[in-house]
Amino acid sequence: MLAEVISIGDELTSGQRLDTNSQWLSQRLGELGISVMFHTMVGDDLDANIAVFRAAIERVEVVICSGGLGPTADDLTRDALAAAAGVELYEDAAAVEQIENLFARRKRPMPERNKLQALFPRGSRIVPNPEGTAPGIDLTIPRPGRSPSRVFALPGVPAEMKTMWNATVRSALAAMRPSPRVICHRRIKCFGVGESDLEVMLPDMIRRKREPLVGITVHAATITLRITASGPDEAACRAAMEPTANEIHSHLGVLVFGEEDDELEHAVVRLLRERGQSLSVAEWATDGLVSHWLAEAAAENHGFLAGAAVKEMAGLNSLLSISGRSASPASEELAISMAEAIRRDTGADYGLGIAAFPEGDDGMLHIALANDQNTRSKAFPVATHPSIKKLRSAKLALNMVRLALLDGRST
Repeated sequence: MLAEVISIGDELTSGQRLDTNSQWLSQRLGELGISVMFHTMVGDDLDANIAVFRAAIERVEVVICSGGLGPTADDLTRDALAAAAGVELYEDAAAVEQIENLFARRKRPMPERNKLQALFPRGSRIVPNPEGTAPGIDLTIPRPGRSPSRVFALPGVPAEMKTMWNATVRSALAAMRPSPRVICHRRIKCFGVGESDLEVMLPDMIRRKREPLVGITVHAATITLRITASGPDEAACRAAMEPTANEIHSHLGVLVFGEEDDELEHAVVRLLRERGQSLSVAEWATDGLVSHWLAEAAAENHGFLAGAAVKEMAGLNSLLSISGRSASPASEELAISMAEAIRRDTGADYGLGIAAFPEGDDGMLHIALANDQNTRSKAFPVATHPSIKKLRSAKLALNMVRLALLDGRST
């Protein structure tokens, strides 16, 4: 069973508001084993709304829309849906009474325009709205030679939409399925290679129509592999995903650092805690970002001792007692000095030093990691999009620590 989620409103198409309703509805549909194939956003234009509904009705069995059920002139959902279904609108007396009672309870007179919210496409069922004046619409539209398409129109107000989903829509959709079905996702997080390189390491795994399905996305240099499986319940889905997850771990090894909401800082903090060790950070290029992430990940400061962010040599010399150094802010020598000084001054087991960015995009960023036995350093190219330059550099530094902590593996 396939579904489409439609969000309606000029405030969405103009970018003035973020469409969080579609995300929420898609997650709930997945819990019912209904695959969402389309997200559509449309402004407050009647012809455009009619076209969107007609297209959705033609291509999926379930349509869920939010927005456009208010009493004002730009609330067009009921008119558009009636036109797309080829039926007339009628006024439901019980709905009018309910709206009047709601205004009475609030001790406010009901504007005449609110009666528009009691108009429904003929043949539809009312989805009660206990928290607002806009009842929802449940309309089944025949499709000759195929199963019908069922459209649920809900208000755009998130609280009302969610209440109506939980009270009415969820059970109605569940009853449409001959047997229980759910869709589950599992996210595996990777870092250290590019997207295309990683795909090559997973032969035939990113293939469409595969069961379970594996998708790949990249955000701020972190790669997420998303495994999707469907089954009669969550336990069956998890079992179906396990062989694929094991295969991913086998192929990618230490490129995998975590799952679900894990970030690199969580992986580093876990390793530090397991070993009963600590880390302090001195950073220039990353403006304190590494320290900030570690501080948030390390509850009660377990594993992370201290962070120092600097932007000039004078502050660095004063803060870390490395005066007299003549190294360039973007040099390997300075990264090493920073790592050793922050470890010494804070008493941490490890010190991480991140030098300044080189001028231009053709140089190398130097990162160093010191412990009581040695100091290792590594240079990384900085040629990347400016929007993720700092984020990627911070992750490179964290990944260097992570790899060093993994069973003494070389960085």
